[in-house]
Amino acid sequence: MFKIAMRTVAVVAVLAAGGVAAQAANPKVGGAAMYENKNIVENAVNSKDHTTLVAAVKAAGLVDTLSGKGPFTVFAPTNEAFEKLPKGTVETLLKPENKDKLTKILTCHVVAADAMSTAIAKMIKDDGGTHDVKTVGGCILKAKQSMGHITLTDENGGVAKVTIADVKQSNGVIHVIDHVLLPKS
Repeated sequence: MFKIAMRTVAVVAVLAAGGVAAQAANPKVGGAAMYENKNIVENAVNSKDHTTLVAAVKAAGLVDTLSGKGPFTVFAPTNEAFEKLPKGTVETLLKPENKDKLTKILTCHVVAADAMSTAIAKMIKDDGGTHDVKTVGGCILKAKQSMGHITLTDENGGVAKVTIADVKQSNGVIHVIDHVLLPKS
């Protein structure tokens, strides 16, 4: 009787573990858990790697928009990505008199769709290696695949790599990127 009970417990444990593994959890971003039932802003504020992005979203007045229904795909630059900009750029952009320019830059990181990496990769393949991505800000990004990663080239030739893909949100998806994408100047 004891052997049968132990086998049953072992089978239940294996099935339970398999069920957990089958349901892919959102990756952590900036050391914080990301929850599918929270929106883009609610999750982003918890990432220690996105404090600059959150400050910029607030300064541009985009909190309500990115908390809205969506769906949105956000290519979210890290703090390190913002640090790659010329010295003083972020501080200048956060000033109230530069709100329009900041808004343009940020909306060039947003697509009005829920685009998971598999869908983006398929579009890249279907388009012969490069897929044009039109952003909410009117920018055209060139999506490509390079060494197993999706890359995005902005209108100035700057390239960002998706470092964490498919962070599901209640109103879309976030893909973490390693460079700030800039509109044509």
